[in-house]
Amino acid sequence: MRILVSGGSGFIGSFLCEKLLSEGHQVVCLDNLFTGNKENIEHLKDNPNFSFVSHDIIEPFYIEDKIDQIYNLACPASPIHYQKNPVRTIKANTIGVINMLGLARAHQASILQASTSEVYGDPEVSPQSENYRGAVNTIGPRACYDEGKRCAETLFFDYRRMHGMDIKVIRIFNTYGPKMALNDGRVMSNFIVQALKGEDITIYGDGSQTRSFCYVGDLVDGMIKMMNSDLTGPVNLGNPNEITIKTLAQRIIEKLNSKSKLIFMNLPEDDPKQRCPDISLAKSKLNWEPKVSLDEGLNYISDFFRQKLENEK
Repeated sequence: MRILVSGGSGFIGSFLCEKLLSEGHQVVCLDNLFTGNKENIEHLKDNPNFSFVSHDIIEPFYIEDKIDQIYNLACPASPIHYQKNPVRTIKANTIGVINMLGLARAHQASILQASTSEVYGDPEVSPQSENYRGAVNTIGPRACYDEGKRCAETLFFDYRRMHGMDIKVIRIFNTYGPKMALNDGRVMSNFIVQALKGEDITIYGDGSQTRSFCYVGDLVDGMIKMMNSDLTGPVNLGNPNEITIKTLAQRIIEKLNSKSKLIFMNLPEDDPKQRCPDISLAKSKLNWEPKVSLDEGLNYISDFFRQKLENEK
């Protein structure tokens, strides 16, 4: 099949491109490199089944060669990036999504939207299941992303109702692994980089808030299973093993034998107190659940960041 991955040079997108190529597909990677990194796909450029197109999905995109599937991942995904230009973030999730849906319709392609657990906001129930409608602040600093992704889901389902399109919607929970950016502001990368440097580890709030971390390889497997299923979604993809932020920091310090100390700062506005997926639907309908343990995944990502920091010296 010929598959287009928008946001394909990003952290998750580049892993997805690799996996699809390993399965024998032709892959078109579409990215404006706003948060993506060409280094993530450098090793793929000599593969005859791979092509890179520099393009922002906010602008219309046309391609003549038949496209069978589209994975839409194009959107800044960490607060430090999506809050840098909130209007552009909203545009990516509205105008950009409309452009990708239009492309899929023109090619009669299946299309998957990488939505997010952020659609649940600061949840009042835990774990979060797909039928939970969320508690989102529509005017807060995170709304450009939270509400943008919610609107993207609405667009997907309206296109399906209006045009009978084959759509898929997944809600991605916290994901980590090699190729994460050093400065993306995500908790996992922040903690590991600070621990490797021996700097104080910054915890926002008292550290009692929870997250659940899914290794990127497991997530990509779930994405592909979803695309090739009969499901429409939304379907949660994430690791259901919940951990407090403070415990995560302590585990990283111990694993890396770091001398870092914990320091505490004010919790940002609308930062979720709990984040844990109910993956019953993914387990029963996709036969999917994460396989990589947190300890195993921490080994992979720590080695990656250690090498990256060495290269920057």
